[in-house]
Amino acid sequence: MVLTVEWRNGNTVLPEHCLMLIAFPGVGNVGKAAIDAVISVNEATQIARLHDTSLPPLACLDEDGLLAPPHYTLSSIESTTGKIILALTGSTQPVDPNSQGLLANEIMQFFMKHGVSEIVVMAGLGSNPSRKETFIVASNASHRIELESRGVDVRRDEPSSGAIGLTALLASSGPLYEINSCLAIATTVGASGDIMASQRLLDSLDNWFDLGISLPTDTSANLLAKLQSMAPEKAQDVIAELTDSADAFYN
Repeated sequence: MVLTVEWRNGNTVLPEHCLMLIAFPGVGNVGKAAIDAVISVNEATQIARLHDTSLPPLACLDEDGLLAPPHYTLSSIESTTGKIILALTGSTQPVDPNSQGLLANEIMQFFMKHGVSEIVVMAGLGSNPSRKETFIVASNASHRIELESRGVDVRRDEPSSGAIGLTALLASSGPLYEINSCLAIATTVGASGDIMASQRLLDSLDNWFDLGISLPTDTSANLLAKLQSMAPEKAQDVIAELTDSADAFYN
C-alpha cells in the first residue's frame, strides 16, 4: 500500500502554513460537515489529492465532471492575516483496522516530509441531547500545556472509551512524527449531519486558534437545505420547529 500524491493547480509542495485541519465522516458527521463548510465559504485552493489503494473502490465524478479514483482532498485557505490554513478531508476511509493504521502512517509520513507542524482533527462525540460541549484532547504533554495557555478547554478524562478509526490514529500519532496533533470534539446527539454541533465546533476553534477565515453563519439555511433534500414538502415547517432557538436541534 503506497500513498500516491497527485499535485494540483501547479503545486509540487505544501505551502507554508500555520495549521492543518482534518475531518472525515463520523459520529453526527460533525467534523466532516464543519470542514466542508469552511472550504465552501472560503476561497479554498485544491493543493493535492492523496490516493491510496486501501480506500473503498468507488470512483466518483469530481467538481469538473471527471471520473476520479478514490482520494482525499488537500486544500489551502488564506486567512485575513495572510496565514495559510490547510484542510484535508474525504468521504470515506479504509474498512479494516490494519489498512487504517497503514494509511495513517503514510499520511503522517507525508506531513512530516512537507513540514506540517500542527494538526487538529475534528470529530463528534455521541452524548445526551442536553450536553452541548466542545473540547480538545492532546496527544503530548508539552502541546497540552501550550493549548491550555491559549485558553483551550483541554480534557484529560474524555473520551472515556477512547477513539477509533483513521481520525483517532491521526490525532494520536503526532508525537511519533514530531507533529503536534490533537482531537477537537463537539458533543452531538449522533444524528446524521448535526449541523449545530459543527457550527459550535468551528466557533470554538476560531476562538482558540484565531483562524482568521470566514465561517458559516446561517446554520438554519444549511439545515433547511438538508431537510429539503429529505422531505421537500415539509422542510419549512420542520425548520421552524427546530430553529426556534440555537439549542432546539437537540430538544
